[in-house]
Amino acid sequence: MKIAFYDTKEYDRIYFDKIAPQYGFDIIYYESRLNASTAVLADGCDAICIFVSDNADKETIDKLSEYGIKVILLRCAGYDNVDLKACEEKNITVLRVPSYSPTAVAEYASALMLTLNRRIHKAYMRTREFNFKINGLMGVTLRGRTAGIIGTGKIGKIMVEILKGYGMEVLANDLYPDENLDVEYTSLDDLFNRSDVITIHCPLTKDTKYLINKNSISKMKDGVILINTSRGALVDTDALIDGLVANKFRGVALDVYEEEDKYFFEDKSQEIIKDTDLIKLMAYPNVIVTSHQAFFTDESMEAIAQVTCDNLKEFEQGLEMKNKVSEEYTKK
Repeated sequence: MKIAFYDTKEYDRIYFDKIAPQYGFDIIYYESRLNASTAVLADGCDAICIFVSDNADKETIDKLSEYGIKVILLRCAGYDNVDLKACEEKNITVLRVPSYSPTAVAEYASALMLTLNRRIHKAYMRTREFNFKINGLMGVTLRGRTAGIIGTGKIGKIMVEILKGYGMEVLANDLYPDENLDVEYTSLDDLFNRSDVITIHCPLTKDTKYLINKNSISKMKDGVILINTSRGALVDTDALIDGLVANKFRGVALDVYEEEDKYFFEDKSQEIIKDTDLIKLMAYPNVIVTSHQAFFTDESMEAIAQVTCDNLKEFEQGLEMKNKVSEEYTKK
């Protein structure tokens, strides 16, 4: 089968060129992101492979169908950038990689928590200039404090292990609590009210959009640490900035951002950034923004390539497609 590969980065080629030939797949790499204008690049292909910043809306799906595309391969877990209803209407199968890096993401979220708390990023910048003062770098001891985990899927479960290893009390919230997980499940309101650290590990759906908003922030402790390594639109940016202005947070770490598709994964260092919200966030001394890299480990990239190719093989051979995503799937 022939695959049109969108939003290609150098590291994508390395891992997919290593694995795809074993399946007999022919990949055509494009640096362009998928949208209605670039859908024509898939003409003559059987499948496309896209990432989080690609846009598979209804208009794009209609065009892909005209060009004969049968499969959309998501080399990521999230699928909020794909119009699933339009795909079903055009009989286009959507396949994702649901759990390529749960450990990587949880470890990264933990690293962000420690960095914020102990101001490690600021200490690094100071000592590079031979400034060895420690004023303003004071943290708090995490042992004995309370962490709230929103979402206890594969990533959330590993985060529970990590935070318990720090000696923290762990609260959790999930639509489908895991009775076998050694954690206290509670309501979101209670989690917001009791947690010293809140870390988000749930998918973006119409029900979870702006899960962190003006109301939920008002319920949080003063001096809370907030970490988001899931999807940018889980957090209402305007409400977050208002909270920062009000000195609500000890620290905020964002590996994802509501408007990240305009900036993340690209070098914008020579451009004038016009996103005033992003500029404001970068200006706060207690905010860390990184470019959606929580997943980015050698093991994760290899798993993404492997599972993506396995997904297409299952489709090609008419096998059960365990990673298929549909509108019905999202309601489970």
